[in-house]
Amino acid sequence: MSIRLRLRLRRSVVGNVAFGAGLVLVLTTTILGGFGGVALLLELADRAFLSSVVPDDGRGAVVIGGIAFGAVTGGFVPALLIGMVHGTETKPRVRPGKAARNVAALLAFDVYVVVLAVLVSQLGRLLPEQLTTLVGVFAIGFSWMPLALLPREKFGS
Repeated sequence: MSIRLRLRLRRSVVGNVAFGAGLVLVLTTTILGGFGGVALLLELADRAFLSSVVPDDGRGAVVIGGIAFGAVTGGFVPALLIGMVHGTETKPRVRPGKAARNVAALLAFDVYVVVLAVLVSQLGRLLPEQLTTLVGVFAIGFSWMPLALLPREKFGS
């Protein structure tokens, strides 16, 4: 076996280990972000300024909103940080200006999801809790999907 082939195999093993570590990091922060988002929004709905706004039968919509914004934020931030330190010839590193635009878009998405969750929770005043939660899954879970399916080139990315 030539030295060149051995070096290429060694780099691929190291690359595979690095990819696996990055994947575990992103998946872990996604799951923890979902839990954190739920805890944050439920705390706001139970004891903070949203307690008078969110009805008891609308708490399921708040939980769904917490999962959405927490998981997307938890998965996006480490992926962005990895993209800022890792680059190749075909895909260069993410520059600070582009990273700032991405974080601003993420913040806009988070605000959108939280406002939508609070709005959908208002259905709890009219509908039973299970039906409000079901509507929340579709309204919150699928409302941003058309935006996610748009080609990134349309936004200059």
